[in-house]
Amino acid sequence: MAKLSDLIIGHREVESFDELERLVAHAGESGEMFMEFDVKPDYKNTPKKWEWRLEAAFTRGIHYGD
Repeated sequence: MAKLSDLIIGHREVESFDELERLVAHAGESGEMFMEFDVKPDYKNTPKKWEWRLEAAFTRGIHYGD
């Protein structure tokens, strides 16, 4: 199981919600089965329904939003 906090801490180069969304999508395609959204992302562009967007990105993979 991947934790959102681990992804954020492990990838300090991510500077926006959009970049985090791509990272979460990549985690979904890399074989992770579950994602725990244990923290709220603290980016200026984090949307109100951030959990839904990240869940969709994780489920659909890196082609999400194409």
